[in-house]
Amino acid sequence: MIVITAPTGRIGSKLVATLLTRDEPVRLVVRDPAKLPAEARERAEVVVGSHRDPDVLDRALDGADALFWLMPADATASSPYEAYVTASIPGADAVVRHAVPRVVVVSALGRGSRIYAGHVSASHAMEDLFRSTGAHLRALALPTFMDNILRQVTTLENGVLPGTLPADFKMPWIATKDIAALAAGYLLDHTWTGQQSVESRGGEDLSYQDITEILGDVLGKPIRYELTERAAVRRFLTGRGVSEAMARSMMDMDVAGERGINNATPRTAGNTTPTTFREFAEETLKPALT
Repeated sequence: MIVITAPTGRIGSKLVATLLTRDEPVRLVVRDPAKLPAEARERAEVVVGSHRDPDVLDRALDGADALFWLMPADATASSPYEAYVTASIPGADAVVRHAVPRVVVVSALGRGSRIYAGHVSASHAMEDLFRSTGAHLRALALPTFMDNILRQVTTLENGVLPGTLPADFKMPWIATKDIAALAAGYLLDHTWTGQQSVESRGGEDLSYQDITEILGDVLGKPIRYELTERAAVRRFLTGRGVSEAMARSMMDMDVAGERGINNATPRTAGNTTPTTFREFAEETLKPALT
């Protein structure tokens, strides 16, 4: 039995679709089953509730062979450690209680960098929490998601892509469909052992200047990059209900990115995923803008 948390998100939904094509029992932990596709509701076992809830996890992990753990950050948390680590304690407890043999955790690049990086540092602490359970573990250490550009659909319609990094600063990007494929590979394999980070540099290294040029080609109109001050972004986030601590944590992550936390791992054929940004823009971004 493979247990999936956050099955309606950008990663989880793709992961579930892949797993349902295989001859493996799947159990989904979800707050609102109506958000699942009909096929998932029909073919997978559904446990209704939050994966922050110990009682929900007791039901979900009973008889589990593998767990996919993705903890979406609570925008109103008092700190990123509350959002990632404290919220994951019921999951780690349940892994121990039910002797779940294998856990796949969504994390981030930069482990061991000695750079504080807000959300990223808290995700590394969450990894350590699950390592402490003694379960076999694979932590998917990931760079920036290409899919995050979808948050800028409104500004892109006006020909602007805002950001807080220098226009020519290159960093790795990954598509969530490639993350789902990585996770599926480990969840379907019952032979791996030990605890390891699986570092990925995604499809390619790009600057925002590169991205605007690709978007201009794909969308058929000029896209301009607009450098935005981090202080302004923090004010915007808190104005939308994000706690001051979590808004600051997001900017700490951004600063760490500019310091190169995602660039320390050399790119190899083994840590490069298939999807390029141009492919992502054609398949996902362009339809969202038309």
